[in-house]
Order: sequence, then C-alpha cells, then structure tokens
Amino acid sequence: MSPGTAVEPQIADRFNRAGTRFTESRRRVVAALQRAPGPLTPAELHRLLAEEVPLSSLYRAIAALTEVGVVTRTHDRSGVTLIELSEWLAGHHHHLVCRSCGEVIDIEIPQPTEVRVRSIIEEIAAGAGYTVTGHRIDIEGTCRSCRS
Repeated sequence: MSPGTAVEPQIADRFNRAGTRFTESRRRVVAALQRAPGPLTPAELHRLLAEEVPLSSLYRAIAALTEVGVVTRTHDRSGVTLIELSEWLAGHHHHLVCRSCGEVIDIEIPQPTEVRVRSIIEEIAAGAGYTVTGHRIDIEGTCRSCRS
C-alpha cells in the first residue's frame, strides 16, 4: 500500500469512533510504516521520520494507533518492541528474521503455499481444541549481509 491511499478515511473513521483525531503526527507515522520493508523499533521509526515527529509524540502516536487497531506491536527475540501496520492495512504476511543483526522483513507466501500452511495450522490448533483466528510466521535465519 502506498502513502496517501484511500485508507486514510478509514483510519480517520476509527479515530472518530474512538472520540479522537487522526493528527498530522499519526499520519506521518502511518506513512513511514507504509514505506518500511518490515516491522520497526520505535528508534528505527524515529530515524525514518527524520525526526519530523518528536520522540515523545511518536510514543503517544504509536499508543493511539495501536488502540484503534491501525498498528500492531510485536517483539523481537530479545523483547524489543516492533511496530507495523495491522493486517487490514498491510495485508496478510509473514516475516524473515535475521538472528545475527535482527533485521525483520515482510514476506508474502504464494497463495497455494499459504493455503497449505493455513491447513496445517488449523490441524495443529484443532488437536489442541483451538479455533484459528489468524496466524503469523517468523522464519529465522541469517540475512545476506550477515553471511558476507
């Protein structure tokens, strides 16, 4: 999804329903996440924003965007918070995670493979008495740069 697409009205509507506004700082955070190759730490996001948004405002924007379901927080292997757009904006995807440098990039699995993965996940969940509502796969390894 490219910045400035038709999702802004949907995001603004989510904020309106929550009784707050889709401010310029929040718009900039969303645009920066749209440009990112994968989830970012708050520090990486701050650098990507070229400090257009003060760090204190960035944390407030992240909290507000999380609360209305625009962004999702996850954690890397060491527990550092990672921020990315929620699936309804970014589409369903998985991650490649470098165990050496910590880089995380988004990947889309071809549809036939995704169907097989979903089937396996549903089988595993059913065996444990769960109903699947979603899934996320992080594939760990070593990126090209770290192997060089």
